[in-house]
Amino acid sequence: MTDLPPETIKQQVRERYGAIARTGSGCCGPTDTADVCCGAPDAVADIVLADYTDLREQVLPEADLGLGCGTPTVVAALQPGETVLDLGSGAGIDVFLAAQAVGPEGHVIGVDMTPDMIARARANAAKAGYTNVEFRLGEIEALPVADAAVDVVLSNCVINLVPDKARVFAEIYRVLRPGGRFVIADMVTYGPVPAALRRDLDLWAGCIAGAMDREAYLDLIRAAGFADVHVATETVYDTSAVTGRPEADFGLASVTVVGRKP
Repeated sequence: MTDLPPETIKQQVRERYGAIARTGSGCCGPTDTADVCCGAPDAVADIVLADYTDLREQVLPEADLGLGCGTPTVVAALQPGETVLDLGSGAGIDVFLAAQAVGPEGHVIGVDMTPDMIARARANAAKAGYTNVEFRLGEIEALPVADAAVDVVLSNCVINLVPDKARVFAEIYRVLRPGGRFVIADMVTYGPVPAALRRDLDLWAGCIAGAMDREAYLDLIRAAGFADVHVATETVYDTSAVTGRPEADFGLASVTVVGRKP
C-alpha cells in the first residue's frame, strides 16, 4: 500500500492522537463542535463522520473527541453479560456505551497504543463511576488479550491507521470465542489512490492514506476466517473536502462491517 516504514506511520499516529488526548480536542476543534473526525489538517470542518446525536444522553462529553466514523455499538446488539473488546478505544466513548449495554455482569476492555489516551480514558471511567470497564495499553496487531476471551470486538475508525491490517484481523479472530462477532466502523476507498497521498503522513493520521479499497478490505476479513461478513451501513463522502485536495478523484466512504467467528 505504501513504502513508508510502519514505525514511521505508527509514530505519526501516536503523536497526533496523543496531542488530541492532552488537549481534549477533536481533529479540528473542541469536543462540543461537530467537526470532521478524519482527514487532512486543512480539510473542511463541517463534515460529521460519526453522529452520536441520538445517544447524547448516554455519552460522557469528555469521552467524545470526535474521532469516529460510525457508531458500532448501535449495530452490535450487545447483550447483558457479554465481554466486549474495543480496538483503539481512545478516550472511551464506545467502551462506555458498550458498558451500559452489557450491564454490571458484563465487562468491556479498551485497548489503545497511545499512553495519553489510556490516561484520559481511565480518568473518564473514574469520573463517570464505571466499574465494568478497563483500559489496556497495547497495539491492536498484538492485543494484550487472551485467546477466545471476548464475545464481541468493536472498533471505530482505527484499523485504517494500522499498516498491517491482516495481522489485526488475525488478532480479532484469536481473541473472539467461537460464535463471537465483530462490528467495525472504518474508512475505505473506491478506485486508485495516488501514491503521493499514500505517502502523506498527515493523511495516514487523518484516516485517509491507510484506507483500503472496499472490496479488498472485505476480502481480507474473509481470508482471516470470518463468516457472514457484510456491510451493515455505508456513507460516501466528498473526497476533496475530507482530504483538503480539490484534485482528489478517488472515492471515500465509511463502512460498518459485521462478521462472526465460526
